[in-house]
Amino acid sequence: MVSRANLTKMRHRVAAFTLAALALFPAAVLLPILEVQRLGHYHQSSILGGIFDLFAHGSYFVGGIILLFSIVLPLTKLIALLELTWLCSLDEKHRARTYRWMEIAGKWSMMDVMLLALLVMLVKLSGLVEFHFGPAVFAFSLCVAFSLIATLSFDPHAIWESA
Repeated sequence: MVSRANLTKMRHRVAAFTLAALALFPAAVLLPILEVQRLGHYHQSSILGGIFDLFAHGSYFVGGIILLFSIVLPLTKLIALLELTWLCSLDEKHRARTYRWMEIAGKWSMMDVMLLALLVMLVKLSGLVEFHFGPAVFAFSLCVAFSLIATLSFDPHAIWESA
């Protein structure tokens, strides 16, 4: 049994990290994440801009996959986590459904994997193309970190004890 004070502290901590991740999410998705210079051509792109470029070039499947796993599911997970920590008055069935959605979204969310892929790409192609980090890299990295900390701080048993 968790004390009421510890339960409140956990909820505030999770909500704070979740809100921080949500606040950084638009910057991480909309600002340029990479600035690439190759053979005299300069190009910068955001995550959302890259998805739109994929759609524009007919790569609907790849663009849809990146949209789903890098934007929709991470956002769903953060919103569900915030709902579970802030809305204590939810009935038990709704909490169970929201927790299930959060678990599914969290397992399939690929923000951290995308960050790792970006770093691997930079190391592998560093001799061929000149890369510069855009401002979104810092927002994206912090968003991933805050999301992970919020998830690790969340105690799923606490949502049942508060009822």
